[in-house]
Amino acid sequence: MSDPVGETAPTAVCVGEAMIMFAGDAGGLLEDVETFRRSVGGAECNVAGGLAALGVATSWISRLGDDGFGRHVLRDLQARGVEIGGVEEDPERPTALYVKHSADGRSRMHYYRSGSAASAMSPAFLDRPEVRARLQSAELVHTTGITAAISATAAEMLERLAALRGTYGFKLSVDLNWRPALWRDKDPEPLWRLLRAADVVLIGADEAQVFAGTSDPAELRELLGPRSTLVMKNDAHTALVLEPDGRRTEVPALTVEVVEPVGAGDAFAAGFLAGTLQGLPMEQRLRQGHLGAAAVLAVPEDHAAPLDPAVRKTLLNCSDEEWAATRVGPAGVKLP
Repeated sequence: MSDPVGETAPTAVCVGEAMIMFAGDAGGLLEDVETFRRSVGGAECNVAGGLAALGVATSWISRLGDDGFGRHVLRDLQARGVEIGGVEEDPERPTALYVKHSADGRSRMHYYRSGSAASAMSPAFLDRPEVRARLQSAELVHTTGITAAISATAAEMLERLAALRGTYGFKLSVDLNWRPALWRDKDPEPLWRLLRAADVVLIGADEAQVFAGTSDPAELRELLGPRSTLVMKNDAHTALVLEPDGRRTEVPALTVEVVEPVGAGDAFAAGFLAGTLQGLPMEQRLRQGHLGAAAVLAVPEDHAAPLDPAVRKTLLNCSDEEWAATRVGPAGVKLP
């Protein structure tokens, strides 16, 4: 029997939803926008693309509609170096969409994901030979609270995924990605269980305050339990890691000329997780996360072209003073 993973087994697997994103080319009310640019979005596929760009063999696993939008998602991810052999196509349910436009100087998102192919993921999805083989080969599996929220069966799937950690031997990474609208009238307890089962938890200080009632790392540690490496991002200011043994590492964010914030958290996750898999020191893991986030903040899309490897290496190894003097914007990186 042939290997269902193919020739190259993934080091990292990302499990979650992908969507087609339509961005309005002009500001103002949605009803007045006539032209939209198409791209691919979705937290876990953004992370998958970011990991692949940093040299990590990465698979993205999900369900897509058997439609043109789904085929575009697959083509986009393949072009970015992501392996997609574990994706299941659904002949009945569509690929999810969302629309982004600017109004009053702010980006506004409108989601069309109800009844999508991804929302039909369930615990049985993990038993597909193509999925099982990729999970068994992975060192790290990443997902987010968004996938836990898109349907009850998807939440059940992630609970089973967490239970497979010990069986298959991978580390589980979970980015909270708290979306209150998705959890309206739902009990968030499945998300709490997922976070407490994770080996790596990524969380923003602002969303932690809303979700957990605190943004204090020590208090979050008490709420989440002792097992995880807790990574907390404080918007444009800093990111810190609190390890299970109590060690704390903190790195300030870069100065960025921001074009669009959507996707920056996923890029940070990809940079940090790639650094984890590559065995980088904790400070460099955080720096690599900041570099990924900065690159995405400086473009209008949800993901950005990777930084030149020489520039990335320079910034991973520069002094604190040189790091603080670095600037990132639409024109690229300006080193001190």
